[in-house]
Amino acid sequence: MQVGFIGLGTMGAHMARNLQKAGTKLLVHDARRAAAERHLAGGAIWAETPRNMAEQCEVVFTSLPGPPEVEAVALGSDGLLSGMRKGAAYFDLSTNSPTVVRRICAAFAERGVHLLDAPVSGGPKGAESGKLALWVGGERAIFDRHKALLDAMGDRARYVGPIGAGSVAKLVHNCAGYALQTVLAEVFTLGVKGGVEPLTVWDALKQSVGDTFVCRHDVPSIFAGHYDPSFTLDLCCKDLDLLAGLGQDFATDLPMTRAAHERFREARNEYGGDAAELHVCKLIEEQAGISLRVSGEWPIHSEA
Repeated sequence: MQVGFIGLGTMGAHMARNLQKAGTKLLVHDARRAAAERHLAGGAIWAETPRNMAEQCEVVFTSLPGPPEVEAVALGSDGLLSGMRKGAAYFDLSTNSPTVVRRICAAFAERGVHLLDAPVSGGPKGAESGKLALWVGGERAIFDRHKALLDAMGDRARYVGPIGAGSVAKLVHNCAGYALQTVLAEVFTLGVKGGVEPLTVWDALKQSVGDTFVCRHDVPSIFAGHYDPSFTLDLCCKDLDLLAGLGQDFATDLPMTRAAHERFREARNEYGGDAAELHVCKLIEEQAGISLRVSGEWPIHSEA
């Protein structure tokens, strides 16, 4: 089976490599050919355009920054739709808008091509190690047919419902994460200003209602002061924009998400869109006039 992969960035590069490690015959494409050097050295073939790739592949994956990039690759004049054959499958691994995914799916369905949305969670480290969740929406039979490819990229590929369901699952997951990050920043700031050491605050949270993945995973990045450079404020704000749209689509008020959104926008304005994700905590620290640095060798990611 010939498989294509478009988008060899922070996440996509690792997922494509894991497909290669599993023995998949791979065509690759990226806006920057240099991003594909490692894959080409490992035996992948370069595709000059998405259309060129689509004409040669039974299955195509995309891992792209957001809806505008997905639409351009899927529906552009030299995009996937112009080249994919009837019966082929297209999995979009991007964090995307359910509305956009459904619109693209309808266009592909007219050509007899199957589109599934399959956003991922686990970060660059998970993408590299293969410890990655994939939430897949679309036709169950197509998911089952190609699950071996999904399993080559992640250890938790799960079918969650019809087209768009994968994107909804990913966005509500991210919604919880961003809200918790903002709350943690406020909790630590208040605790430290009240005279409690940061490590003591952390221990108290981990032994009670604050014992969450976000607490265990993100707090070491705050202590170290690198604020998790694996994800940028621009990408956080893109996701939060998508969440605001999702709330409007389903007439659901999201006041806590709006509050987190405002904090993330404020952090982006202060530090720039390329600043690390948890600079939202740095913003709250600096506004409070405190520091949450803790001496020690804190890793970029921790499962402590």
